[in-house]
Amino acid sequence: MNLKVLLPFQVFAEKTGVSRIVAESRAGSFGLLPHRLDCVAALAPGILIYEDEAEGEVCVAVDEGVLIKTGPDVLVSVRNAIAGTDLRQLREAVEREFLKLDEREQSVRSVLAKMESGFIRRLADSHHD
Repeated sequence: MNLKVLLPFQVFAEKTGVSRIVAESRAGSFGLLPHRLDCVAALAPGILIYEDEAEGEVCVAVDEGVLIKTGPDVLVSVRNAIAGTDLRQLREAVEREFLKLDEREQSVRSVLAKMESGFIRRLADSHHD
């Protein structure tokens, strides 16, 4: 398989000859082999594992995103990724960097929703006056 990991601002990794890929979705981990049917999956923050002959098994911490498999090509588009060799450090990076960001985003979205509802309420009140 041909694997390409994309970030919003750059190509993080581009590998050929990948024999297997393991990724994480909200429903759990799943694997891809070269002859698997085409698919699309929403990725959760976690560890992406791929294996090729040159490097063996490689682990990458990835933020949420999407994985698309079409024929031999697998495209992974995520908000952020961190390469490393120590699986424990990568798991800690996922928890520290990506999951905390999600909590902050939820907080910001909550504040924005309150501001929007307040704006709409004031706008409706001004139309009634």
